[in-house]
Amino acid sequence: MIEALAFVVFPALMIFAAFSDLFTMLIPNRVSLILAVMFFALAAYLPMSWEALVSHVTCALVVFGIVFVMWQFAWVGGGDAKLATATSLWIGWDNLLDYGVIASVAGGLLTVAIMALRWNDLPRRVLEVPFIARLADKANGVPYGVALALAGLLIYPQTLVWSKLGGL
Repeated sequence: MIEALAFVVFPALMIFAAFSDLFTMLIPNRVSLILAVMFFALAAYLPMSWEALVSHVTCALVVFGIVFVMWQFAWVGGGDAKLATATSLWIGWDNLLDYGVIASVAGGLLTVAIMALRWNDLPRRVLEVPFIARLADKANGVPYGVALALAGLLIYPQTLVWSKLGGL
């Protein structure tokens, strides 16, 4: 039962974070909190070795330090920073580079798509849809949580957590 839950919780929270950021430009704190709590619950249940647990926690702490600086410079939003930190807790050092590369490429493509949206005059009817109007507004940022979530979803099957759960 717990294994099935773990296979569902991480992907479901990634999908929720992506759509939440896309539609509202916000990622609720509870998403990152649930990810962190669920990781520690799984680490105890599986059980995960102390070395692996410390490795995953140090990975998350380093990512937190990096994204905190990025947040201070307003390069990323607070929800993005928390999501990246919580996700890195799950993926660990072994998959961090792949996660970063995928998130960067997806984020770059997302940014280009939103810039194209903002450079073109959209019909008034389209701009009546609140989330499209928000995306088209040049004063808003990019919902980078979409790229972070996509990267997390793509990397998850390669993680220690997935393999300990019996994933293929």
